[in-house]
Amino acid sequence: MSRLARPAARLATGSRTVARRLAARAAAWCARGRRHDLTGWRAVLGVLLRLAVLACGLYLLARIVRALPALMWLVTAGWLVAAWRSGRPPAQAAGEAPAEAAEEAPPAPDREAIHTLLLEVMGDAPAVHLRTVLAHLQERGQWEGRTVSDLRAALAAVGVPHERGVKVRGVPTWGVRRRDLKAPSPAAAQEASTAPSTAA
Repeated sequence: MSRLARPAARLATGSRTVARRLAARAAAWCARGRRHDLTGWRAVLGVLLRLAVLACGLYLLARIVRALPALMWLVTAGWLVAAWRSGRPPAQAAGEAPAEAAEEAPPAPDREAIHTLLLEVMGDAPAVHLRTVLAHLQERGQWEGRTVSDLRAALAAVGVPHERGVKVRGVPTWGVRRRDLKAPSPAAAQEASTAPSTAA
């Protein structure tokens, strides 16, 4: 293996990470423009406006770089620095030995904390869409780069019921209903049904 192979692999990994991070932040910023108190095209008007702002910004950046090609060196240098930092191995980035990092397992999701979060985002509504919950998390700097599928997996891991056809303001998609949060989880219901009776 060449001596340049490892730095090149780190830059490639970091570039992918930076690109995904920027795309996730842009998508989360655009998603926050959706009005949940409206329906139809009016609800997504804010999203379209934010997409237009992003497109104009990219166009202006391209025009500026084309007019001043020397700026491309600065942009390239900034990208390489960000990619190099993002491409660090997890053990090196955390300042720990690889063996210690491998032994530590991520914390398990807390069902009560997830219930509290869902009810907070739901407010007075009878249900909430998972994309709304994801946007709420990303607004607070959490779950960057994650998708609704990741959120569904986290809910399934703690037994929180969620369905595809949940309607909020007439729009059906993946979501959680308030009545399902108040019901016992399937695992708890199964344990209660199989528990031996203590009656004489």
